[in-house]
Amino acid sequence: MAGVEQRQVDGDEAGMRLDRWFKTHYPGLGFGQLQKLLRSGQVRVDGGRVKTDTRVQSGQTVRVPPLPVDRAETKGPISAKALKHGGDGDLLSKMLLYEDAKVCVLNKPAGLAVQGGSGVTRSIDSMLEAWRDKKGQKPRLVHRLDRDTSGVLVIARTRGAAQALTASFRSRDTKKTYWALVRGVPKKREAKLSTWLVREATPDGDRMRVAEHGEPDADHAISFYRVIERAGQELAWLEMEPFTGRTHQLRVHAAHIDHPIIGDPKYFHADQNWEFPGGVQKRLHLHARRISIPHPDGKHIVVTAPLPPHMVQSWNLLGFDEAADDAEVEE
Repeated sequence: MAGVEQRQVDGDEAGMRLDRWFKTHYPGLGFGQLQKLLRSGQVRVDGGRVKTDTRVQSGQTVRVPPLPVDRAETKGPISAKALKHGGDGDLLSKMLLYEDAKVCVLNKPAGLAVQGGSGVTRSIDSMLEAWRDKKGQKPRLVHRLDRDTSGVLVIARTRGAAQALTASFRSRDTKKTYWALVRGVPKKREAKLSTWLVREATPDGDRMRVAEHGEPDADHAISFYRVIERAGQELAWLEMEPFTGRTHQLRVHAAHIDHPIIGDPKYFHADQNWEFPGGVQKRLHLHARRISIPHPDGKHIVVTAPLPPHMVQSWNLLGFDEAADDAEVEE
């Protein structure tokens, strides 16, 4: 049990409820325990007494008394400062959601590229150099996430595991579930989206667009969605599943049905009558929430990633409960 800590609230945690902040950093601390600490004044923010529903702000200092639980070291949000200055091996360890001798699953932060490219100074692929084993083997990527998309990313530790996992993705034996916050509420509670997509060059870089069947270089794309919850008629929380794996597929499909993903810099174009919700950050609200995948050893693993800080902030603001959909998690 450590002594009293004075912990500063990171910029990405602005607007987060205090009980959610503690759940993120000290997941073993019960709600009742936290309430007792607050009532007795042992937990304070900037020296003042607070309640569980107090929303913390960037730069504030939280007084944390000695707790009978360990601080979360692997699943908490990774700050922009840490990404810029932290060591690769340490940061990868903080992203870990699951690991064994052949496979590990990371919770990739939003804004961190999976692979290098123009203007990319750091990526998951380059960071994996820190995890080379004694034989010199570097862990391998087996699929991708967009730079601004957060969530579950599967990594193979061996060549054989990489071959098996890649085959599972190609044969569509994996099930990937994403969460998104979109503008408006779809008329259908759940639906299948089927289009053709093609890449096109624009002044702002390459982007995907819906194409006609038979158009040169167009690929078929299939996605599924269902509405989990909504905030009036302005915003909806969608669960989305890509059956195919085309570039920007979910982002394009959401925009195609006129419910673009909030904060999407490529596919969200607000009209003059729509105002961006106050308190919601203008960052992509798309998160790879869960993956179900065959393990190279024959078992099946299901891994879930907690929301990134900017989406936690939006969920808190809108009154959405991140645990509300947990009952439907595939076993």
